[in-house]
Amino acid sequence: MKNTAQALLTEYQLGDLKLNNRVVMAPMTRARATNAGLVPTALMARYYAQRASAGLIVSEGTWVSAKAIGFINVPGIYTREQIEGWKLVTKAVHDKGGLIFSQLGHIGSASHPDFFDGELPAGPSPINPQTHSFTPEGFKETLTPRELTAAEIKQTVQDFKQAAKNAREAGFDGVEVHAQAGMLIPQFLSMATNQRTDAYGGSIENRARIVFEILDAIIEVWDSTRVAIKFTPVAISHVGIVKPDEETIPLFQYILKKLSDYNLAYLHIVGPAEDLAGTPVAALQHNYFSHFRHHYRGRLMANMGFTHESGNAILEEGTADLVSFGTPFIANPDLVERFKYNLPLSAANRDTYYAGNENGYADYPAAVLPDYKMADRS
Repeated sequence: MKNTAQALLTEYQLGDLKLNNRVVMAPMTRARATNAGLVPTALMARYYAQRASAGLIVSEGTWVSAKAIGFINVPGIYTREQIEGWKLVTKAVHDKGGLIFSQLGHIGSASHPDFFDGELPAGPSPINPQTHSFTPEGFKETLTPRELTAAEIKQTVQDFKQAAKNAREAGFDGVEVHAQAGMLIPQFLSMATNQRTDAYGGSIENRARIVFEILDAIIEVWDSTRVAIKFTPVAISHVGIVKPDEETIPLFQYILKKLSDYNLAYLHIVGPAEDLAGTPVAALQHNYFSHFRHHYRGRLMANMGFTHESGNAILEEGTADLVSFGTPFIANPDLVERFKYNLPLSAANRDTYYAGNENGYADYPAAVLPDYKMADRS
């Protein structure tokens, strides 16, 4: 594969940001904020800086408030100490010539009383999402949450806005709203977990209302071209009862139509990890990303376990503008360079995905380049 022919390695203009390439480091929970304040650490700064050759880094999902927590050792961005910790991260990335967005998240009803001094977590409706929360005592089954009041929903929107302000102060280049399966926003979108009868439940428009209220609030803080959102529209496994239903396709067509008017940095879409045959979204089996490209006028970032070859292919066919890679970045901090020189990828140790301090986190080495490639790089 010739270096000059790789679509992944071409520069890309993302609003007023110039990306050095179209290889994006996807947000990945790594659970290294092992301190009581959930403050980003110097180790985390080193980890992100090692991967700064990505065209863009999207940070791990980051709690927008203390009420948003639902997984151990995941950092927040709602206290002064957390903001100062993130400054270490953004400076380290910028010093290496990289760009980084903050992914802002709230886990909603998929949390556990262990995080709230025994109080129940809250969600759209008092319906158990039937999944698991990773607590300080290990994985525990979720419980029936209490229902968020309308006032609490408004406060949650403001929490996202404040977190976006904090991200700006911390030196991030933009923000991505975490609306993947298992989080609060998909709980509102799903008919299984949202049975409200007020302005946030019932119709597609009502269930999607919180998406646009959050985006509208954040765009008061950031220019829209520095704001993104990430969805997992057809997740089937590991998300409890939040699964595709007969309204999933029209729901996302509605969302995509409205989002097309926002001029966002990008729409980040996760593809199916399983066969969609026999599901309510079987129609998307063979034209998944093309469907989203057709219904959305803005920039599209694709995520679906892409390889070097398939990442180049989806860009070359024009179905996506950017490709995000998760797992490959864990053991390959120099993933972009490995793509450039067509080098083999190292395998990650799954046992250290969410634990291990530096081990399996910031200790993966870069590839050793042959002398002729070293000369080419210089």
